[in-house]
Amino acid sequence: MKIYEQTELDFKDVLVKPKRSFINSRSEVEITREYKFKWCPRKIVGTGIISANMATVGTFEVAKHMMQNKMFCCLHKHYPVEDLIKFITENDCRDYVFLSMGLRDEDYAKIEKILTEYPDKCRNICIDVPNAYIPRVKELVIKMREKFPDILLMVGNAVTAELVEDLILSGADIVKCGIGSGSACITRRITGVGRPQLSTIFECADTAHGIGGMICSDGGVVYIGDICKAFGAGADFVMMGGFYAGCNEAAGDIIERTYLTDQIDPETGNRMTTVKQFKVFYGMSSEYAQNKHYHGMPKYRASEGRVVEVPLKGPIDKMNQDILGGLRSYMTYIGARRLKDVSKCTTFYRVNTQLNTVFGD
Repeated sequence: MKIYEQTELDFKDVLVKPKRSFINSRSEVEITREYKFKWCPRKIVGTGIISANMATVGTFEVAKHMMQNKMFCCLHKHYPVEDLIKFITENDCRDYVFLSMGLRDEDYAKIEKILTEYPDKCRNICIDVPNAYIPRVKELVIKMREKFPDILLMVGNAVTAELVEDLILSGADIVKCGIGSGSACITRRITGVGRPQLSTIFECADTAHGIGGMICSDGGVVYIGDICKAFGAGADFVMMGGFYAGCNEAAGDIIERTYLTDQIDPETGNRMTTVKQFKVFYGMSSEYAQNKHYHGMPKYRASEGRVVEVPLKGPIDKMNQDILGGLRSYMTYIGARRLKDVSKCTTFYRVNTQLNTVFGD
């Protein structure tokens, strides 16, 4: 048994120090960067925001909107191969779309077919396993890199420098970092395993960059400012699921709930009601997801995800506008003209409180 005495930090534990700069307007900053990878020979110019490969937000409809802003979408791994082929042949998915796979043989067969038969359509692959510490993950990374040496390969999830280093040296270009920090994840409750997201980024990004790799911060985003903090801490990409859940373009059943208001009906004297709409959003390790995609929960595992009802948020384009606008404003506060320079310009204050919540969040 060992205890690390140093306090670990999450997004809520810090604020960013503003700095004098020569930037006069948000319009002057560049929110894209040219990504150069350790193994993949291609270069991609983009803003490193990724919609997660969850069933409600890693969808074709969401991908179309993300690509319009040079943002990324990681498609969920439950699409039939025929649907994936149709989508990647009808849309330019070479830069901003990732195809997801797990450890199952059928996942590998699906990705192998696409990479072999449609080599110019989409070569960005995400190996998505909640626990990347198991041996089969590294074995699959090596196999994929040897079989398809030119792919852009992201793999996760990890929270420690040792595994990040091992996966990158084994063939990963990007390591997805974060365990238990997602809004629909209850891994920390069920297993006690996890690590605060900001400290995860600090350590994993430092290690990855030292050997020519990159990381994607996965989970923990509550506010747009948390995206900015993730980039400031060293993340190359920031992945979000729950943040996009509830957008008009996200998948999920719509549920209507009726609530009493404080207003009184003048005719009846009764309190009036209002109807609010929600969308169902669920974690991919939840029992709900297992029943929906895998014909039931295996007896040897417990549910590590939850099902939530997210209020409708409106168009995803408006959400992306707010995200990119917040990122631009952040860059002007710290004097960073380019997205790539954000981590160099960021200084954090450790705080006890970051928000005034007298009127709620």
